[in-house]
Amino acid sequence: MVGLLEDKIAIVTGAAHGIGRGHALELAKHGATVVVADLGTSVSGEGKGNDADEVADLIVKRGGKALADYADIADEDQAAALVDRAVAEFGRIDIVVNNAGIARDKAIWNMSAADFDSVMRVHVRGTWLMTHLAAKLWRSRAQAGERFTGRIINTTSGAGLSGNFGQSNYATAKAAVVGLTLTTSLELYKFGVTVNAVGPGGLTRLTATMGRDLKSFEPDDLGEEEYHPMDPAGSSPLVAWLASDEAQYVTGQVIRAIHDKIYLMGGWHEAATIDNAEKRWDATGLGLRIATDLFGTRAPGLR
Repeated sequence: MVGLLEDKIAIVTGAAHGIGRGHALELAKHGATVVVADLGTSVSGEGKGNDADEVADLIVKRGGKALADYADIADEDQAAALVDRAVAEFGRIDIVVNNAGIARDKAIWNMSAADFDSVMRVHVRGTWLMTHLAAKLWRSRAQAGERFTGRIINTTSGAGLSGNFGQSNYATAKAAVVGLTLTTSLELYKFGVTVNAVGPGGLTRLTATMGRDLKSFEPDDLGEEEYHPMDPAGSSPLVAWLASDEAQYVTGQVIRAIHDKIYLMGGWHEAATIDNAEKRWDATGLGLRIATDLFGTRAPGLR
């Protein structure tokens, strides 16, 4: 796989720590030039810093090419400046990995509207903005008659696919990312662009907030061939492959990479159906049909 992404230009958001850091290092390992984009905030999205420098420097030290950027990707002007800077420095972009995210976990009755808005802003607005800006660039190239491939790889999670207590903001955001992935995969494929979502695992700064005994670590704390089931970079080889030209046939998919397993996820589908012989339903008596014919059970009090 050495050279799988040779001459590709990638932007990875949220790339200073954890999963995004693993993605940036993996893409660079396979030849991509990486724009390491990270605002440098805390897990809850507060403050800012130059954390991205460390990852960019590490990539260069390993013989790769990288550039650090501190844009707030949920701010339209800053996101546009990030994309413009990448194009000015390297001529184009080929890959966008939307990984930036924050967590503000609370049960629904304790969560503030600000907690909800902040999480949605980073995960959904940030992912949408980066996709929007890349799409405009790629559409212009296609309209000019250029043939190329483009890649958008979004980040979802188990919370977004099946829910998780205390994460009504985060789960909603990650479910929205799947909807964005499915829609933009339809819109962009005619330009040679694929859009997929990856659901990673791993022990990161975000997941470490869920338990007192959990301690995060960075992917480069491990040896290059060392395996750890909670490695934040466990999904990074999948991301690198999806970013490659080999993966042109894969789009609109949700794929999870947990421990040493990769799962192709299936979306909503019709599990059961009932009909009323072309007559309007009546709520009276409908409960029995739903219980017995949809759910295959007999609910208490129904006859």
